[in-house]
Amino acid sequence: MSSHRDGVLWLHPQPLILASKSKGRRAALEQTRLPFLICPAEIDERAVEAEVVAAGGDADAVAARLARDKASAVSLARPGALTLGADQVASCEERRFGKPATTAAASEQLRFLSGRAHRLHSAVALARDGEVIFETVACAELTMRSFSDDFLARYLEIIGEEATASAGAYQIEGLGVHLFERIVGDHWTIIGMPLLPVLDALRREGALLS
Repeated sequence: MSSHRDGVLWLHPQPLILASKSKGRRAALEQTRLPFLICPAEIDERAVEAEVVAAGGDADAVAARLARDKASAVSLARPGALTLGADQVASCEERRFGKPATTAAASEQLRFLSGRAHRLHSAVALARDGEVIFETVACAELTMRSFSDDFLARYLEIIGEEATASAGAYQIEGLGVHLFERIVGDHWTIIGMPLLPVLDALRREGALLS
């Protein structure tokens, strides 16, 4: 948690609520020195994803719906506070990837992505009292290098369960950087928090000094 008094640019009477337990998103907000509390949303993400896909939704639609649902659900328990929900989906050649359920699934996913370009779809939604007042989806394109089986085994051995903590099965801000040969997109979108649009929305809401 960031201290409320540290937020020298923050004007809202309550700290921002982050409806996510992602280490990357927490680190992104810490860089801004905004006061925030972490309150992860408890929703059935796979059921929501299945509903969106059944209705014909693509990766953008899945990420956006999950971000909205997380923000609105948590904001109901925090009257008056601004709540930020976020989600990320990876896509490659008509396939979608969320967080792999196991390290074995992460291994299979990374084998498929090796030598290919894929996209990360990072959605954020800002809600107050259950109503979404801002949302956006940003994308980045990443190309993985072709890596050996020995490299993949060692990589997964080192990061362990962290491979199941994010879409794509990697954290590019850490050891995951060794997987890539080319990246097009901003850092915050890649870690799952399109930060500049979020800050702009907070200024429009009068929560940040402009």
